[in-house]
Amino acid sequence: MNDPVNLTQPQSASILPAQFEALCPPPQLLPGENIDHYHAVQVAIFRDINPQSAIEWLLAIDIAELSWEMQRYRVLRHRLLSIYRQKAIEMTLRRIDLAGIAPDFQDVAEIYTINNALDWQLDASAARDIEARLRSYGLDQHAISMEVYVQAREILSLFESLLNGAQLRRLLLLKEINNLRRSNMVDLAHVASRKGQPSGAKFPRRVLADEALHGR
Repeated sequence: MNDPVNLTQPQSASILPAQFEALCPPPQLLPGENIDHYHAVQVAIFRDINPQSAIEWLLAIDIAELSWEMQRYRVLRHRLLSIYRQKAIEMTLRRIDLAGIAPDFQDVAEIYTINNALDWQLDASAARDIEARLRSYGLDQHAISMEVYVQAREILSLFESLLNGAQLRRLLLLKEINNLRRSNMVDLAHVASRKGQPSGAKFPRRVLADEALHGR
């Protein structure tokens, strides 16, 4: 599982300057999410981007929010795979236990198979016995994982779309900050040239590294 940044000490709410605090809404966390982890991600991104204006802070806030959403999607996707693993066990047991069962007994066998899958999830001893039985049929954990992805393929496509969309929006925002800073540097260079300052004067804003724009 891809957990959020884990620090030994809780983080402060943010590092926003006081005049920009109104730009950052309170975090909307889901049950089970950790506010300290959220703040740790937010602070790390703010420090790396180092916003210098209200517009840059607005963009940085959105980047931090998208980064948290991506971590959320990864956690939920992992939980989803755990849920579908029980379904995969059930489907695999059904292929074994219902083979050759007379039609009159199929309903009873179906209930028995469902109960076995529940036992696999809730009872560690039963899980070991069921997995050993599956291995005797040549069905190891890799075979079960393959069944998991078959069962969850549609919902996994949804999560893939959510992750890709959030990543694209994050890269576009990084590019927007980069373009804004380049424009500001050009403006400052023009002002410096008119005042007779050397063209290599140090400017207050740094440009985001191009590697960040490509996710490297």
